Amino acid sequence: MESGSCEAAAGAPYIQRAKKARGGHAEGKAATDKPAESRMKRLFGFEKEDLSSWHRFVCLLNRPTDPASLGIFRCLFGMLMAVDITQERGLSHVDYKYLDGAPVCRFPLFNFLEPLPMDWMYCVYLVMFLGAVGIMLGCFYRLSCLMFISTYWYIFFLDKTAWNNHSYLYGLIGFQLTLMDANRYWSVDGLRNPKKRNAHVPLWNYTLLRTQIFIVYFIAGVKKLDADWVEGYSMKYLAHHWLFDPFKVILPVELVSLIVVHGGGLILDLTAGYLLFFDVTRPVAIFFVSYFHCMNSQLFSIGMFSYTMLATSPLFCYADWPRRFFGSFPEFLQPVLPLVSPSPCPSSSCQDASTHPKPSTPRLRHKMAAIFTIVYITEQFFLPYSHFITQGYNNWTNGLYGYSWDMMVHSRSHQHVKITYKDGVTGEVGYLNPGVFTQSRRWKDHGDMLKQYATCLNYNLPRFNITDAQIYFDIWVSINDRFQQRIFDPRVDIVKADWSPFRPNPWLMPLLVDLSPWRAKFEEIEGTLDNQTEVVFIADFPGLHLENYVSEDLGNTSVQVLQGEVKVEIVEEKMNYTLAPGDKMQLPAGAYHKVYTVSEASSCYMYIYVNTTEAALQKNFTMLLELQEKVRNGTETEPLPPELQPLITGLEDEGSEVNITDPVVRLFLKRQKRLEEKKKRREAPIHERFNRFVTKKYYMIRRGFLMTAIAMRNLAFGLPPLEQLRREVDYANMKAPEEDPNQNEPLKDETGHVEL
Repeated sequence: MESGSCEAAAGAPYIQRAKKARGGHAEGKAATDKPAESRMKRLFGFEKEDLSSWHRFVCLLNRPTDPASLGIFRCLFGMLMAVDITQERGLSHVDYKYLDGAPVCRFPLFNFLEPLPMDWMYCVYLVMFLGAVGIMLGCFYRLSCLMFISTYWYIFFLDKTAWNNHSYLYGLIGFQLTLMDANRYWSVDGLRNPKKRNAHVPLWNYTLLRTQIFIVYFIAGVKKLDADWVEGYSMKYLAHHWLFDPFKVILPVELVSLIVVHGGGLILDLTAGYLLFFDVTRPVAIFFVSYFHCMNSQLFSIGMFSYTMLATSPLFCYADWPRRFFGSFPEFLQPVLPLVSPSPCPSSSCQDASTHPKPSTPRLRHKMAAIFTIVYITEQFFLPYSHFITQGYNNWTNGLYGYSWDMMVHSRSHQHVKITYKDGVTGEVGYLNPGVFTQSRRWKDHGDMLKQYATCLNYNLPRFNITDAQIYFDIWVSINDRFQQRIFDPRVDIVKADWSPFRPNPWLMPLLVDLSPWRAKFEEIEGTLDNQTEVVFIADFPGLHLENYVSEDLGNTSVQVLQGEVKVEIVEEKMNYTLAPGDKMQLPAGAYHKVYTVSEASSCYMYIYVNTTEAALQKNFTMLLELQEKVRNGTETEPLPPELQPLITGLEDEGSEVNITDPVVRLFLKRQKRLEEKKKRREAPIHERFNRFVTKKYYMIRRGFLMTAIAMRNLAFGLPPLEQLRREVDYANMKAPEEDPNQNEPLKDETGHVEL
């Protein structure tokens, strides 16, 4: 329902409110005295009689409303999308993603969709960018909207691996704006056409946008009623972020995760739409949703989403708030600011019934607008629960993951990924590097993408003398801290496997939800281990086996059965060992082994291991750090041997004649230098951080536009000589002089968490 209405007759003088209604919006009162408003009118902005018939309902949705708030949102949305195109949409790296001739496996929504040649893809992005700028300026508005949404949805459908809820939301808002009259306030079109300048917009324009944002919040909250979220398993890792440090002063990390992250997120999503609706609660709602989105902008790499949601909050305020807001600015600024005094003009888009005792007859366009509003809102409430239709798109949450608003409900970790091929002619069996021929990792979690990936691999392998290949995937994933388990049947050739968007995947293994209570036991087991010991919990299906390799770095690895019965085969020794619940055995390092599930029910076991190489390295680091501190504070009186002299001179200092021959010392100094740089960046003053942020964005945007200019030149005049093209691309790739290209790269020599 809509919380705003416009009671002013078209052309009535603009009236500054001295006092607001306590409840819902009354978007412009008439100057004449009127009877006291009913409670429903104060709360919701309309009377119950407005819903008593189709005729009156159409008049309500087409009621004249101030265009100011809609115009400001249009400008902000267009600006944010123009920035988003250079970042999350990928203008700055189109050449990496759509390089002509590269054997890349892609994942479009419809298999017939293919990217255009690279230079033409730059043209697509340019059209999308110009459309976003046109929306921002309100210039050739309808054409700009069509330019934006046509290219946006093409890019969106072209790559499912980039799908997420907020990208879907951008497309929906762009589609809605195409049908609205958002260029009636603070727009170039208004300057060009006086009839459009400061003209009323129908109430359904606000109804549609406000309801869309309400759905985003509310459905996201309903999705969080999932047991995993309520019990605090979905986003456990977030509580360790520095943003939650103030809460850790009074609460342990576990309660910060349960109460603040999960409980707070659930309550905010469920209530934000309602609280934004009413006048009394709106200030509180705007404060909390603003705080929430500002935190999200630091927690996640989600581009312009946080700022777009911040821009939607004022839509719930009175539609004339920009007039009052900008009216408080000094008078000399008024010529460059949006209009603050003239009242909105009549518009044929609206159904003005305020001067008649009974609403006049709506025209066809008004009826169609009302029908569209109802159908669109109904469809948006239906889609998140339409999984019974799109059953082929599933990854333990049935349905298309792109329009369900199940934001942050699931966290995943992959422990083991193996791709096996079998030559259909020679019978040769081999293994492929996971991710070969693709730029994405998302295929590991989605059946539809796995089918596309297998088909693409089968197409590309003949160039490596592998004909009519059979492709098998063995992928292990843990969802929300459960056991690591298979997501797909490793015995099924996915190339020939049946898949349909309207039927369940027969080769998708079920989520072992009956083992979820084990998660409490996991915490107990992990609590008994020291800092150097790690554990991985595995669950497998009857009749299947896990083939695994224990790295030589993991010198102390054992397997222990928690439930069911397994048989462990040491491949090189050709020995089998049967283990029952509670049994444990040591596994040889540097060798393959297989774990067969021989019980009738699923088996559960855990690997316990110590990364002996990492442990030894950390021990050496500790010793070197202590020695370095002693040298610096003067407590170390003995001269250092030559191989340890760099602890004093530093890493590759200018003028240093000491050659670092010890690899451990070199690694230690590299690590120290990296930590010092990280600390310096973290403790830098705000102006330095801002300057670093702006510089990074500048060079990224700069590259996008320079590469676009090169592509447009190529389309217009043809390719230049390769040497000239190389110089131009090198110029576009130029980075900030002070930027360290290795500052974000991990130390390759350091050992970390590895797969078994």
